[in-house]
Amino acid sequence: MKKSYILLVLSILILPGIVEAQRYKQRWKSYRSELHFGIGPSNFLGELGGADQVGTNYFKDLEFGQTRLAVAAGLRYKLSQMLALNTKLSYGKVSGSDDLTKEFFRNYRNLDFKTNIWEASTNLEIAFIREQVGHRYRLKGVRGQRGFEISAYGFIGVGVFYFNPKGSLGSEYVNLQSLGTEGQGISSTRKKYSKVQLAIPLGIGFKYAIDRRWGVGLEYGIRKTFTDYIDDASKTYYDNNEILSFNGAVAAAMADKSDQEFPYITAAGQQRGDPRDKDAYMFAIISINYKIRTGRSAFPMF
Repeated sequence: MKKSYILLVLSILILPGIVEAQRYKQRWKSYRSELHFGIGPSNFLGELGGADQVGTNYFKDLEFGQTRLAVAAGLRYKLSQMLALNTKLSYGKVSGSDDLTKEFFRNYRNLDFKTNIWEASTNLEIAFIREQVGHRYRLKGVRGQRGFEISAYGFIGVGVFYFNPKGSLGSEYVNLQSLGTEGQGISSTRKKYSKVQLAIPLGIGFKYAIDRRWGVGLEYGIRKTFTDYIDDASKTYYDNNEILSFNGAVAAAMADKSDQEFPYITAAGQQRGDPRDKDAYMFAIISINYKIRTGRSAFPMF
């Protein structure tokens, strides 16, 4: 009898907590889909511009004066409380100019570019500060799980993007890919690059829950690419007389924009870019998030 009484008391004390814990574990499934839209800065790491030194592989070569605008929209779907898939469309502008560096050879090269980037990607997000579902309202004195208002995650994914670099010619901008500024299309060893490329997005994000459905977020991601031609500069100078003969005067003018004071610097075979380091671009997006109720829940809101 005494043992039965003890078991009854323990059941009364423990069972409600177990039931509530199981309910809590299932609540997130009712809001596992989330729409998001955001805006923020974009930037670029490549051959053109950069710090006042020979180009580096790291953020020290980032030119903050070339920061431009980016926007993104997408749908996040939670696979579990720790994992989510985020499929989105992003658009951003990136640019670079040798006018912005005091490093002699880069400044003398005198190249510039700008391009729009259209990207479609799917990222796997891994939470290291887990989002939790709390009360619908923030009522003082209400007992129970409130949940973290801030969550954080890292992400990695795969994407495809389109770009079309343009360079300045006087007061106008001309498309560079079709001009073959490094001998593409003239030499069999230099084929024209594709304007559609793969990218690997990776970065980190934070979210703040305003209430059960609405929230705001901040996400920073860099895109590792497999092309060195986002800025149309990668290898060595090609014989400019051949470019003039095969592709015309505009192509020759865009291939070598130096003032020709030191013609040996831009002679055929001299360095124009660095093919060992692929280009990269980055977006930092401040977003508004809205959770979609994807199923009926029998659980109370408090």
